[in-house]
Amino acid sequence: MKYESIPTYIDIFAGCGGLSLGLYNAGWEGLFAIEKNKMAFETLKYNLVDQKKHFDWPSWLPVSEHDINEVLKKHRNELEKLKGKVDLVAGGPPCQGFSMAGRRNKNDERNKLVDSYIEFIRIVKPKMLFFENVRGFTIGFKNKQSRGEAYSNYVLRELGKLGYKVKAEIIDFSDYGIPQRRKRFILVGMLEGSPELFFSKIILDKIEFLKDKGLNDKVTLGEAISDLERKHGEVNSVFSKIFKEGVYGKPESNYQKLLRKNLTCELPDSHRFAKHKKETVVKFEYFLENCTRDKNISVDIKNMFKLNKKCIIPLGKNTQSPTLTTLPDDYIHYSEPRILTVREYARIQSFNDWFEFKDKYTTGSKKRKGEVPRYTQVGNAIPPLFVELSGIVLKAMA
Repeated sequence: MKYESIPTYIDIFAGCGGLSLGLYNAGWEGLFAIEKNKMAFETLKYNLVDQKKHFDWPSWLPVSEHDINEVLKKHRNELEKLKGKVDLVAGGPPCQGFSMAGRRNKNDERNKLVDSYIEFIRIVKPKMLFFENVRGFTIGFKNKQSRGEAYSNYVLRELGKLGYKVKAEIIDFSDYGIPQRRKRFILVGMLEGSPELFFSKIILDKIEFLKDKGLNDKVTLGEAISDLERKHGEVNSVFSKIFKEGVYGKPESNYQKLLRKNLTCELPDSHRFAKHKKETVVKFEYFLENCTRDKNISVDIKNMFKLNKKCIIPLGKNTQSPTLTTLPDDYIHYSEPRILTVREYARIQSFNDWFEFKDKYTTGSKKRKGEVPRYTQVGNAIPPLFVELSGIVLKAMA
């Protein structure tokens, strides 16, 4: 395995690879990635292991999905040999138990993965850390009349005990060329150097970074996905006769041109349109004509259509989208009476168009607890464009 010249990292709780994609674009070398879910790992493996050969994967770890606790148990000796040799460990534990957008649950078993994260850092002792989670990570769970300690404080304290200087801030990705108002907890830790410098550098460097890509710091939803509108045409789906897939229109913005670079396919990946019932289309048309954009539709209108759904938001073309969730039917396309496609989700999250998503499109009911289909993979990811900027800044500090 190589540890010189190009800075190296390990991606834990890797998901479908949004963080690794950003670091790939920033010129880092991956050593390996740990992701428990088979669906999500299949996407990461296809794009960054098989296609881009981005990881210098060790022989002792099978190239497949892994539970971090199993890796800590079975491969502790191998991990200990990495101590001090890895530049960066990136990634944060699953956010579902902390999220204010979902059913925030202090008893969610996934919350305990914070301790697994700290144990991994204790063993490997990388030079730097890059940790991402939802805003709810900074808010303690309610205990009767008060709140308990926020997990963010616990992590900061424990990393400090391991010798890391740490700094954390809430970052709004819509300030960094992402067409989405998505606020996340970002933590940077360093054994040497100043993590405070990272946060000042991403602000100072972002204008030049985005300028080099032809982007402004604010990108609208229309600038992100207008070339994917259904009006540009559709074809029969290769994978299912009952569905239609969209084709590319001409790129209408620098953001679209950027994410369409290095394409090898004529058709956009994962751009399958939902097969809505006629009454659903009529309902969506009404929402687009009568409801405020970027806002949840009113209770009165929900009652008019006898809807029990908590969130239905008609999107606006000339603004950034709200934070994408893992539920595609939370949003209605800004000009077409339909939900967004997986590729439109991916565009809003700043995934390159050559990055393909694998396995099911969506799932429901109790299967959501164990399956991570395409919409969920994208909705759970950190925007690669922000990680690319972060990776460039961290590489200069390595």
